[in-house]
Amino acid sequence: MSRPRPEALRPRAELDLPACVEVLRAVHARDGYPLDWPADPVAWLSPATSPAAWVAEHDGRIVGHVALSRPGEGDEAPARWGGGPDRAAVVSRLFVSPAARGLGLGAALLRRVTDEAAAAGLHPVLDVLSTDTAADALYRRLGWRHLGDATQRWGPDRTVTLRCYAAPARPGGR
Repeated sequence: MSRPRPEALRPRAELDLPACVEVLRAVHARDGYPLDWPADPVAWLSPATSPAAWVAEHDGRIVGHVALSRPGEGDEAPARWGGGPDRAAVVSRLFVSPAARGLGLGAALLRRVTDEAAAAGLHPVLDVLSTDTAADALYRRLGWRHLGDATQRWGPDRTVTLRCYAAPARPGGR
């Protein structure tokens, strides 16, 4: 497979959602992301706190997704970043089809959402499950700053550890 071209990334349209759900289903089957399959995957991909999302295409098919959200309940990274929740943008719903990995699409999607946040005067942050070692490695490789870990209770019988990250500071910015 060839490397992605910049035009392979674009804003997500409503018509893209069924294809995004199918990619998410493949990611969930392979990697367990999201940890629990959502009852309504379309709604999960489009929460009210998420004003913008992008997709990656390869060979004419959607193979990746990322969203930018306002900080919400349960988001740990905005508070740990220290720049104020009103200046933070939460990167969420980032995934790439197992069949399209190795093309640099995860990094490209992350750069795109980081650029979009910066254009809006916001600083990207995110939380990731500590068990998601591939995502953790991607964030570290791209220079994201580890802000610490947080423990959350996700139900009566489940406690998870989240790793909190902030995008690298931009020249002249935070």
